[in-house]
Amino acid sequence: MSPDAWKRAVKAVVPPVFWLGVWQLAALLVGRELLLPGPLAVARALCALAVTGDFWLSALMTLLRVFLGLAWGTAAGVLLAFLTHFSPWAAALLSPAVKVVRATPVVSFILLVYLWVVRAAIPAVIAGLMVLPVIWGSMTAGLAAVDPQLLEMARTYRFSRLKTLRLIYLPSLRGHFTSGTLTAFGLAWKSGVAAEVICPPAMAIGSRLQAARLALETPELFAWTLTIIALSLLLERLLRLLLERGERS
Repeated sequence: MSPDAWKRAVKAVVPPVFWLGVWQLAALLVGRELLLPGPLAVARALCALAVTGDFWLSALMTLLRVFLGLAWGTAAGVLLAFLTHFSPWAAALLSPAVKVVRATPVVSFILLVYLWVVRAAIPAVIAGLMVLPVIWGSMTAGLAAVDPQLLEMARTYRFSRLKTLRLIYLPSLRGHFTSGTLTAFGLAWKSGVAAEVICPPAMAIGSRLQAARLALETPELFAWTLTIIALSLLLERLLRLLLERGERS
């Protein structure tokens, strides 16, 4: 193995080993698994969960709810961005509402939506509401940054609206869409799981978190938390690769 490969291997291994050691030391100092279980106890709990069908079904249902919220929130955010950019009346009427959504704490929305929506749909609704203002803000900035000289050229050569959208707006908006979507995904994931904890549906990671907390199963609580983190990192990486590939195509 080359020296550079050794350096990369050391840089990849040392940080997790260091923090696992810190975690284990903290667990030994606390001395009570109920308050802070060690890495081995959490690993055993995670392995026990991973061999059950409920674990995978709960993860799958959470993913479906989050991506449903991401999809409708993204579509609504893009549509509102175009409306508020091209219509002064739409901007006057809709921009304040989007800003109110952005400023409202997620827990307030969860409790309000709980009054109006069936429990199983709450995480997708909340995730979409958190996504919408992020996508709207990113796309609004992108639309404002489109080169006016290109738009003038399109008018000079009498491009149709569809051709102007395809050749000028979409290439200019790709970077804004990618950055906005990646930011929105993180918010959708965290807010969706939070909604599942507060308003637990039948099958969900958030429901399992709440059940572990009520049962005082701290290793299981940590195991589900690690699952959330691992899925978030993995899915964000996959989403980034997908969006960047779309930019290059």
